[in-house]
Order: sequence, then C-alpha cells, then structure tokens
Amino acid sequence: MNYETTMSATLDGEILQDDQDRKQRRIRMAAIIAAILVIAGGAYYFFGSSSSAPTDADKAGQAQTVTVVAPGRDNVVRAINATGTLAARREIPVGVVGEGGRVLQVYVDAGDWVTQGQVLVSVDRSVQTQQAAALEAQIGVARADLQLAQNELDRAMQLVDRGFVSKSDVDRKTATRDAARARVNVANAQLAETRARNARLDVRAPVSGYVLERNVETGQTVSAGSGILFRIAKDGQLELQAQLSEDDLAQITVGVPASVTPVGTDRVFEGNIWQVSPMIDTQSRQGMARIALPFDKALRPGGFASVEIKSGEMLAPVLPESAVQTGRNGSFVYIVGKNNKVQQRPVKLGPVTANGLIIEQGLDGSERVVLYAGGFLNPDETINPKLLKKQ
Repeated sequence: MNYETTMSATLDGEILQDDQDRKQRRIRMAAIIAAILVIAGGAYYFFGSSSSAPTDADKAGQAQTVTVVAPGRDNVVRAINATGTLAARREIPVGVVGEGGRVLQVYVDAGDWVTQGQVLVSVDRSVQTQQAAALEAQIGVARADLQLAQNELDRAMQLVDRGFVSKSDVDRKTATRDAARARVNVANAQLAETRARNARLDVRAPVSGYVLERNVETGQTVSAGSGILFRIAKDGQLELQAQLSEDDLAQITVGVPASVTPVGTDRVFEGNIWQVSPMIDTQSRQGMARIALPFDKALRPGGFASVEIKSGEMLAPVLPESAVQTGRNGSFVYIVGKNNKVQQRPVKLGPVTANGLIIEQGLDGSERVVLYAGGFLNPDETINPKLLKKQ
C-alpha cells in the first residue's frame, strides 16, 4: 500500500514538472519573436523608409490611365428640340345660322376644299317658300291699295279748286295714300326678311379652306342647337403647337426657322415661328411657340410631331455625353489640373447637337476634360491622362 502511494506521488510530480517546462518554452519563444519584430521595424524605419518611398514617377506609373480631350470652341447652331401637336392655324367651326330643318343634301366631306360662300348643306324650305309667296301676294294687295288711294287723292286735288271737295277731305285722302305706301314698304321689308332667312337655311362656307371634319348626314334635322357641322382650316394653313420652357422661349423670335417631323414618318417639313406665347403657364412653367407649316395631307391636325428650332449660332465647347456627370448641384465635368490631379468643374449645358452637348458656361475649351470613366474618379485623384486628338 505504501509503495503504490509513493509511486503515484512520484508520477504526479513529474507530470507537473513537464507542464511547467512547456509553458516556459512558449514564453521564451514569444519573447524571441517580439524582439525580432521590434528589430525589423526599427531597421525599416531607419534604413528602409527613405529608399522605398514612392516617387512621383512611381505614383504616375501606378495611377490609372484615363482618356482626356481638349474640346476647343466650335461655331455651332443652337437647336431647340421639342414635341407638339399639329393643328389648323385658323380653325373655323361651321354650324346652322338659320332656323334649320331637314337636311336634303350634303355636298362636301372631310378632306375636300371649299370656297367662301359655297353651299355645304341644303335644308328643306318648302314651308318657307310658301311664306315668301304669301308675302309677295300681300305686297300686290298693298300696291293696289296704294294705287287706289293715289287715284282718289288726284281726283280730290282736281275738285278742291272748284269747291266741290274741302281741304280736310284732301288731307284725309293724302293720309290714306301715305298709309297705303307705308304698307307697301312694310310688305316689301317682310318679303326681303323672309328671303334672307330662307337663304340662311343652307349651310355655306364662311371662308375658303380645307374641310377637316364633317358631322352631318342627309335626312338629319338640324337647328341652331345642333352644334358644329363642319370644321374648316382657313386657306389650308397648318401649324405645330410646341410647348417650350421659359429658357427656350427667351432664345427664339418670330421668323426663326424650324424643321418638323410628324410621328410615323421620316418626312421633314420646313416652317417658321409665326407666334410666340406672351404668357407662361403657372403650373408647367412653359409657353407655346406656334410654327407655320405649308399644307400637306401628311400633316394631320391632332397628330404629334417633333420639331428642331434653329435659334441661331454660337461659339462654345462641345463635349460627348460621356464626359458630363450629374451630381446634387447639377452637371459637372472632371478636368485635369496640376500634377495630373482631377478636379470637378460645374458646367451649364446647352442643347444637344449631332456632335454632342453644347457647354454654355464653365469651360473655355482649353481645359483637358476627362472623356470616359468620370463616374469612377474622385476629386484630387491622380491619373495618367491620355490626350485624344479632336477630329
């Protein structure tokens, strides 16, 4: 029993001694590694930092290569692009001006040309014709009464000097003659009024022009409350009604040329601005420019069209859209400054041309502007610029 106890105690002591030895070896190894790191750091600080610091050439070699361009200044045509609605320049609605009636015949259709005074619709006038005949008969009766009164007055005038007729009788006969003459005049006026009314039964073209719309059929009963029967474009004149911003309206005047392209066709129609809206809509902040166009059946009122308004020439830099970035404060470009560091430059954009965007403000054209990859750059970042020669 004592022997086993002694052996167990001996073994436990040896195990404890081994554990302590391993711990001490770990501590010594950690101390050696720490000393090596401290020595290496000191050596780098005193001997390696000055020799390994990157030079400007090294930085240039490490910087990304970016294509830049010097835009210069070009003589460009300022163009305003917009869309609008085609319409008749002067649209004349035509309705019933008389008392109306049953339509006997419609003589024109949409798409026809008419002349001023031409009959568009004939209306039944059988009743009105009989009324005019009755008035003509009344005129005959009134004229007969007038002739009788005139004859009686003439006879009385012959007898008054002989004393057979008093002057008072002559005065009464004169009044009777005058009343008969007045009745003739009234009957003539009534007949003329009736004939004028009958003439207004037919619907006539108030102006010469192109019929845009027809809203009446044979057999239909029409009256003053029937609404619009026809719409006529006076003299066939057409226009494009383009909505423009305040800035664009300030750049145009009457007579400025414009090119109109209707939707669905490649045809281009040349016109010019004949009216600029004197007011701005308070909600949309836009006004209307009305562009006069020659008549053509391809120009259908009510359709849409795009327009390019040539508002004059200007000398300004032109850049591709890839060079222009948009931020919180508006549009900007990156220009290459000293030491090949990029800087943001705010710009004011003009209209789009076939060659790119017109830069109205912010550049004089001599700067080196980042052409591509502007969205991946940061202000003051060093780049390796590659100048692209302008064609």
